[in-house]
Amino acid sequence: MGARIISGTEIAAQIREELKQEVAGMKDKSGVVPGLVTILVGKNPASISYVTGKQKTAHELGFLSLQDDQPEDISEADLLALVDKYNRDPKIHGILVQLPLPKHINEKKILTAIDPDKDVDCFHPVNVGRLVIGGEEARFKPCTPAGIQELIVRSGFETSGAEVVVVGRSNIVGKPIALIMMQKGKGANSTVTVVHTGSKNMEAHCKRADILIVAAGVPGLVKPEWIKPGACVIDVGVNRVGEKKSEKTGKMVPILKGDVDFDAAKEIAGAITPVPGGVGPMTITMLMKNTVLSAKMSVK
Repeated sequence: MGARIISGTEIAAQIREELKQEVAGMKDKSGVVPGLVTILVGKNPASISYVTGKQKTAHELGFLSLQDDQPEDISEADLLALVDKYNRDPKIHGILVQLPLPKHINEKKILTAIDPDKDVDCFHPVNVGRLVIGGEEARFKPCTPAGIQELIVRSGFETSGAEVVVVGRSNIVGKPIALIMMQKGKGANSTVTVVHTGSKNMEAHCKRADILIVAAGVPGLVKPEWIKPGACVIDVGVNRVGEKKSEKTGKMVPILKGDVDFDAAKEIAGAITPVPGGVGPMTITMLMKNTVLSAKMSVK
């Protein structure tokens, strides 16, 4: 029969429509409009593309959306002053400093200068600590892990008591999604195992998973025999493995593969995310959700 395909594109669109209605309601009720600023240093093509996507989405949702471009040679002190300016601006509820930054700037120093209550990327150590504590303390969830949780819940999978195995222990995905899924509450309350390069018999752990989340950055790492029949498989990996000619434009475009052998895995799993079109579309959407939440918290 084959696995049901979990479309991140479709689920992200659903959430954005919900956010659009929420933003309109906030504006009518309190006059508050979520404000998001993206700070871009230099002209890295990939960074420009990411920032453009974030700004486009923010505009579509009715945000006050600002793009603040700065030269490659901006000093660390001036960038810190810029962050402080937006920290103090009551119209701004979310601050994003696009990474990577030039080598002469300490990224950690810049990220920790952002007001934790405006850190909608959830990178600040205060927000990481809040996530560990959980409950009402956890104001924001990191965007990609939050998107993973939404994919699981909106696909109808029961998480309470489920065996969740996370492959990968990065600060961006592996660790936070493990923390999220073990919290008490709806969409979590799971039994979580994290496996990584130091784990023995990774296959045996994966085969126990009712929900398998793979974020290792290794194309095709998870083989079909590692998957429990009927499991929910969330493939976070986006690995460039070559190029091909686009049928639409005739130009060479990257070939992207996930961390799971998709074609074989979909014959065993109950549901699976594709690459691309799975987790990817959810990340910016959850960023917008965090910004709306920040705006709501700012209303006294």
